[in-house]
Amino acid sequence: MKITFMGAGSTVFARNVLGDCMCTPALREAEIALYDIDEKRLNDSEIILSAINRNVNEDRAVIRTYLGVENRKDALRDADFVVNAIQVGGYEPCTVTDFEIPKKYGLRQTIADTLGIGGIMRALRTIPVMEEFARDMEEVCPNTLFLNYTNPMAMLTGYMQRYTKIRTVGLCHSVQVCSENLLKKLGMEDKLEGRRETIAGINHMGWLLEIYDKDGNDLYPEIRERAAKMNAEQKHDDMVRFEYIKHLGYYCTESSEHNAEYNPLFIKSKYPEMIEKFNIPLDEYPRRCINQINGWEKEREDILKDGKITHERSKEYASYIMEAVVTGVPYKIGGNVLNNGLIENLPADACVEVPCMIDANGVNPCRVGRLPVQLAAMNMTNINVQLLTIEAAATKDKNKIYQAAMLDPHTAAELNIDDIKAMCDELIEAHGDYMKMYK
Repeated sequence: MKITFMGAGSTVFARNVLGDCMCTPALREAEIALYDIDEKRLNDSEIILSAINRNVNEDRAVIRTYLGVENRKDALRDADFVVNAIQVGGYEPCTVTDFEIPKKYGLRQTIADTLGIGGIMRALRTIPVMEEFARDMEEVCPNTLFLNYTNPMAMLTGYMQRYTKIRTVGLCHSVQVCSENLLKKLGMEDKLEGRRETIAGINHMGWLLEIYDKDGNDLYPEIRERAAKMNAEQKHDDMVRFEYIKHLGYYCTESSEHNAEYNPLFIKSKYPEMIEKFNIPLDEYPRRCINQINGWEKEREDILKDGKITHERSKEYASYIMEAVVTGVPYKIGGNVLNNGLIENLPADACVEVPCMIDANGVNPCRVGRLPVQLAAMNMTNINVQLLTIEAAATKDKNKIYQAAMLDPHTAAELNIDDIKAMCDELIEAHGDYMKMYK
C-alpha cells in the first residue's frame, strides 16, 4: 500500500496525518511518499516522520521524498491514497497580496482562504496546480482516493469532482469537533457522552441540524438560551456563530472569525463599531502566518529534542478513511462531496458537506433531504461564488471572475461593480505567473 502526501512541507499537518497512519495497524507498513517543491521543509518533514516511524512504528513504514515537479509522477505512481495539503503562493507573496490590495478598496477580511475575494483568488491560483495533479494521477494512479485538505475546500474539491476522473473527498477539521466545542463553551460538558447529532450544509457552513443527549432529549432549547445569554453578557471568540443561533436558529461548523466574512452582516464600513461588538479579528490569517513562520524553528527543535519524538492518533479523518477502505470496517465522517440530490434544496453541482460512510468501496455519501429554508439560503450565497469561481477556472474567462466577486456577499455589500472589477484586475496582475492563465 502506498500513501502519497502532496505538500509535505506542511510539516505539522503531515506529522499529524502520517503519524496517525503509523499508529494504525492496517496502515503501519505503508510506503509513504512525501512530495513538495520546498527542499528545506521537505527535509524537515522527512526527519520528523522518520523519527516517528522509528519511535512508534519500529521502522515498519518506508518513507521516500520527492522534490519538484520533475519528480511528481514518481511520487504519485501506484498510490492507493493521495493526501493534498498544498498552499500555492504561500504567505508571501500571495496571502499578503490577497489582504493588502482589497484594503486599498476598503474591503477588510479575517481569514480569506474559503470565500470572499481572498478565497476566490486562492482557488484560481490553486486549481491549475490541482489540474496538473489530476492529469498525473489519471496516468499513474487512476484508482487512487484523493483526500483534499486544501482550502478553499468547496471550490477545489468541487472542481476535482466535476472536471477530473479522480475519486475525491474534501476533509475539514471542524465537523468532528463542532458540537463538542459548543457544549464545552456553554458549560454543558455533562451532555457530551452519548450525544447524537446531524451536521450538513457546505464546508465551513455545515449546520448542526439536530443534537440530542444520550437519553434522546433535544439539547437545542438549552443551547439557544445559554448562547443568547452569553452573547448578551460577555465578549468572547464565538459571538458571530452565537448570533447565527439567535437569528437563524442553528449553529455551524467553522469558527466565528471565518463566518464573519461569509455574509454581509458583520464587517461593514458603515458600522465599524460592529467589529468590536462581535469581537471580529480583522487580518487574523496574516497574523497566524507570521506567528507560525516565526515560531517554526523553535517548534522544529522542540519536536526533535533528544530524537524521542512520539505521536498519538489524532481526530483527523484521513487515517480512519484509509483504515476503513483497507479493512472494509465502516467508519462515518463528515465529507465534502458532489451534491447530486443529497441536499434537495441546494444545486446538484454544488460541493456539499454531509455524513458519509467509508468502507471498502470508498466514500458513500448519505442523503440528508431538505435544509431549513434560511440555512439553505445562507449556503446558497456562498455556493453562488463557489460555482462561478470553478467555472472561471475551467473556462479561463475573466468575466466569470468578476461575476464571482460581484456575487460574494461581503464584497458586494462594500464595493460597487467598477471597484470590484478594478480590484480583481489588480489582484490578477499582482499574482503574476500564478494567475497568468486568466490575463
